[in-house]
Amino acid sequence: MGADLEAVAAGDAILQGFDGGLFELGDRAAFDADEVIVVRFRIGELVAGVAELPAFRAAHSVALFWPLLDKHEVDVRALDALSRELGKVVYYPGFTRSAEGLLSTDLRRTESAADLALRGQRFEEPPADAPAALRGDIDLIVVPALAVALSGHRLGFGVGFYDSMLPDFRPPAVGVVVAFDFQLLAELPVEPHDVGCDFVVTEARSVTVAPPAGP
Repeated sequence: MGADLEAVAAGDAILQGFDGGLFELGDRAAFDADEVIVVRFRIGELVAGVAELPAFRAAHSVALFWPLLDKHEVDVRALDALSRELGKVVYYPGFTRSAEGLLSTDLRRTESAADLALRGQRFEEPPADAPAALRGDIDLIVVPALAVALSGHRLGFGVGFYDSMLPDFRPPAVGVVVAFDFQLLAELPVEPHDVGCDFVVTEARSVTVAPPAGP
């Protein structure tokens, strides 16, 4: 199978049983066959781009995200099955509420994607009693974005989940932002609390982020 057909097949696997989501794909009638193939191809190329990163291949454990399809997050669900097939330990984000009612972010180990469910937040997360990762437990973290700059800084939904969580694991974990190529910008405004990542992967390219220049 050629590279193009492999990318289409990867995207097709993601769309099996797909009900709504990116580009309103749930309304299949709104798309002709060519348009569906293009979207499948783009998703497959992006997933393949992550899978081909040496950092992903070398990782023993990865943190993924279950996409908010109604918010048009990139659909990388195929990475879950691929990671498990390769014997990687897979973690997903979650919120933990303290006795005082305060929310904190964490990453929890899962045995399968079936562990994920809506648990009071707007995204699917593991059970509250799933083992939580500590620094050093995770080698690579895949991060969604509404837009991303070549610096590795991203624009999310404004709640600061990843800006709060990433410093707890990175380093030694590496961060990989995934987005479609039209979401890749030359730069974004960066605040002191914004946390960049090490790689940016789109369906068209993989960018290794240069470390900040020294003083």
